[in-house]
Amino acid sequence: MATVTFDTLELTEALKKSGLSEPQSEAIVRAIAKAQDRLVTEDILENRLAPLKADLLVLKWMMAVVIAVNVIPALTKLLVL
Repeated sequence: MATVTFDTLELTEALKKSGLSEPQSEAIVRAIAKAQDRLVTEDILENRLAPLKADLLVLKWMMAVVIAVNVIPALTKLLVL
């Protein structure tokens, strides 16, 4: 989906300097790189939600019309009494 670029070598070196062994550091960096494949960026999310937002706007207007058609006659009957 999304790609977040980072320097794997730099991260591996930083982990090794913090006291982790080389295999541990490399395993952590591999896990982070693998997890990036499942990231969703804000742009991707906005693009996927755009059609739903448009549908929601239409539904809001439809509900407003339905309410107006049903409520206005009922109110006029109540107020005329």
